[in-house]
Amino acid sequence: MDNKLLEWAIELQSIAQGGLYYCKDKFDIERFERIREISAEMISLQSDIPLEKVKDLFCNEIGYQTPKLDTRAAIFKNNKILLVQESNCTWSLPGGWVDVDLSIKENTIKEVKEEAGLNVTADMIIAVQDREKHNLPVYAYKVCKVFVLCSLIDGEFKKNIETIKSDYFSLDNVPLLATEKNNKEQIKMCFEAYQSTNWKTLFD
Repeated sequence: MDNKLLEWAIELQSIAQGGLYYCKDKFDIERFERIREISAEMISLQSDIPLEKVKDLFCNEIGYQTPKLDTRAAIFKNNKILLVQESNCTWSLPGGWVDVDLSIKENTIKEVKEEAGLNVTADMIIAVQDREKHNLPVYAYKVCKVFVLCSLIDGEFKKNIETIKSDYFSLDNVPLLATEKNNKEQIKMCFEAYQSTNWKTLFD
């Protein structure tokens, strides 16, 4: 999808969502509902994603529009980083969307347990990134990615519905990555944070 069209669609959706939340006039509400429908139709037409799926992903929130939060855990052992393998055989740092009832720290720990079977402590935020500045494809909604340096306590991998395997990798032996979630530069950043004695959180 053309990036400019996507920017327009996102802006229209944001305007409509705010209008639907704050507006009281029934005629204006109808207009904002139509604006939101148009934004979804634009995305569906350009991306070949079914309209109903676009609406479910893109038009299901209320209130002022804010970015979604995604956490990624960096866990090291013997100077290697832990990655989990997904069903499509690509690899990623353990992580996922932040649940509404959990903090960044709590969500990071939960995702590691679910995807890697490990108990960890979440020790330091490595970086807070605007996803579209670092990862492709660009999504139809904004995402803040939070990379968290963790320490291993115990545990072992158990087969689950999200991942099929886990392993530790050196920086020069990183496997095929799920680049929509994490790329080589982000993995390198995690290594640099782990090896640093005075790391300062990076943010966009």
